[in-house]
Amino acid sequence: QVQLVESGGGSAQPGGSLRLSCSVSGSIFSLRAMGWYRQAPGKKRGLVASITIGGMTNYADSVKGRYTIAREKTRQVSLQLNNLKPEDSAVYYCKAKFNARESWGQGTQVTVSS
Repeated sequence: QVQLVESGGGSAQPGGSLRLSCSVSGSIFSLRAMGWYRQAPGKKRGLVASITIGGMTNYADSVKGRYTIAREKTRQVSLQLNNLKPEDSAVYYCKAKFNARESWGQGTQVTVSS
């Protein structure tokens, strides 16, 4: 059974940086892509960034130029968050997309405030 574990969340001041990491355990056969999503209180969960097995990346307009997604290892994806803004505060979730299913992590909190 696939499990995803996120780490690296926490608090930062506006303009600061954080780095999130997501590790995948279990079978990754048919893994197609991995991504980061976020959900703030009262809002829907939305895509932040994704990366395919081939290395193609996609970013939400709100984070372009500030966030970078990277595949560190076969089973590990990171998200570098720079120039953070208060509106970036949310629970960040890692997702693994397979041919016929998706798996989610439990989420990690990111809080940006002065």
